[in-house]
Amino acid sequence: MSEARTRDPIPEFNTLKEIAEFWDTHSTAEYFDVGEEVHFEVRTRKRQMRIALLPELREQIEAQAHARGVTSETLVNWWIAERLQQAA
Repeated sequence: MSEARTRDPIPEFNTLKEIAEFWDTHSTAEYFDVGEEVHFEVRTRKRQMRIALLPELREQIEAQAHARGVTSETLVNWWIAERLQQAA
């Protein structure tokens, strides 16, 4: 028979450092039953740059991306990253 483990009570915290120190030495799994479910949304901003392409370039990019199994955006980002690395 296994021995039942008692857990430390969650203390009142005054600083973020105290919170971090407590959870650095305790598992949240042991306190699962005392928490409450919360929902929140995280919004991130993506910086986008729109570039006009000639229609024939767009078609070639889409064909190349499809052949590689990636999106056009991913392929263009790869190509630009490679070119910038070569230029550095």
